[in-house]
Amino acid sequence: MNSLNKFPEGFLWGGATAANQMEGGFHKGNKGLNIADVLPGGKERLNVLKQPGFDFEIVPGKYYPNHEGIDFYNRYKEDIGLFAEMGFKVYRMSIAWSRIFPDGNEAEPNEEGLAFYDRVFDELHKYGIEPVVTISHYEMPLNLVKEYGGWRSREVIGYFETYVNAIFNRFKDKVKNWMTFNEINSALHFPIMSMGFSIENEENKYQSIFQAFHHQFVASSLAVKACHEIIPDAKIGCMLLSAPIYSYDSNPENVMFALDEERIFNFYCGDVQVRGEYPAYAERFFKKHNISLDIREGDLELIKNHPVDYVGLSYYMSFTQKKDKTGLNMAQGNLFEGVKNPFLQASDWGWEIDPTGLRVILNKLYDRYRVPLFIVENGLGAYDKVEEDGSINDDYRIDYLRSHIKAMAEAIEDGVDLMGFTSWGCIDLVSASTGEFSKRYGFIYVDKHDDGSGTLKRSKKKSFYWYKNVIESNGEKL
Repeated sequence: MNSLNKFPEGFLWGGATAANQMEGGFHKGNKGLNIADVLPGGKERLNVLKQPGFDFEIVPGKYYPNHEGIDFYNRYKEDIGLFAEMGFKVYRMSIAWSRIFPDGNEAEPNEEGLAFYDRVFDELHKYGIEPVVTISHYEMPLNLVKEYGGWRSREVIGYFETYVNAIFNRFKDKVKNWMTFNEINSALHFPIMSMGFSIENEENKYQSIFQAFHHQFVASSLAVKACHEIIPDAKIGCMLLSAPIYSYDSNPENVMFALDEERIFNFYCGDVQVRGEYPAYAERFFKKHNISLDIREGDLELIKNHPVDYVGLSYYMSFTQKKDKTGLNMAQGNLFEGVKNPFLQASDWGWEIDPTGLRVILNKLYDRYRVPLFIVENGLGAYDKVEEDGSINDDYRIDYLRSHIKAMAEAIEDGVDLMGFTSWGCIDLVSASTGEFSKRYGFIYVDKHDDGSGTLKRSKKKSFYWYKNVIESNGEKL
């Protein structure tokens, strides 16, 4: 890196996880069941996420890896100690909604759940690590799914408001950075995890999803309002799954197709949550898909008056789109359907690796919103081999992160206001999309495997020491 590409003083380096993917203790501390608790492990999970008619039941004999995760519930002190050894400035985590309100609709919060997070936050502060907390990260209380249909129901807004008020009041002195819904726009493809319902047929897909989005937008604005009132010195952001969408070629038809796809996927949720109003292009999309939103009195005023303070984002890949995909090779491993990009290599899971795409999306988001950006997820899911001496030489992960951190530096040089970077899965955890342990992201190896075997012992990978140097040098030593 040249001298111009330095990271700003106070840049927030750290790591990121989610409660449902690593906490475990699914039946401890009076916690209720949530969506992640009924998602099976292995390749079957992707079928559940994509197919209609999921019943949200635990089936005897099936393996549910999220139930134990990596047992952070009991091992949080050890893990936070390792984060501190790497020099984390921040740790992005989530609160499990059903640990605070087991059924989601109680009048009073569960004290055991609140006390657990008190202990976690106290441990973080012991090492000078600031928590960055996602309020809802793919773990809606299962009772709200079964009784109300998840975010299909407007009633859920009130239960979410009760939840956020409880955690803001309890943790107002311990948490100053919040985010509302993790990867809110991912529901366009997988509404089960973030919205709590399975699409029953294609005819109602967009109507159901976009009405649920509206309920989440109202809930998000209520959370922003409450946060600013209860914790005036706090910041609260939205969180977007961000992936630039390229046109397959310079054919104007394909350029327009890619633009339409990008606006709905990358920007629609951000436009409402940051700009505080529905975008003009939404009207044509609603007409095309026969969407008629039930918007109540006061909703739009609330959304307008309480936009988020910053944009949190995940970045893993870009997509390439063509209007007519007949006969083209598809990028099969990517989360969403796109044409294979001949200029990019792919990960073990087929996700196309595109560090320049991170610079592209950071510039697009900052040009559009002019609020601070915070990369709260980025990393490489890969197979790791433990050598006979116990070492794990994950140079491929170091190469991946190095190239993306360089792209971040370029974006900052471009003028982007970037708050920080928390690498996803800083410790190995359960994959959200496939329910696998073998899809590892961490700097810290956890001895846990896809069949549920393993000792849960933690060990440091080569990348652990590399990232420690990155943080120590504020991004200069890559």
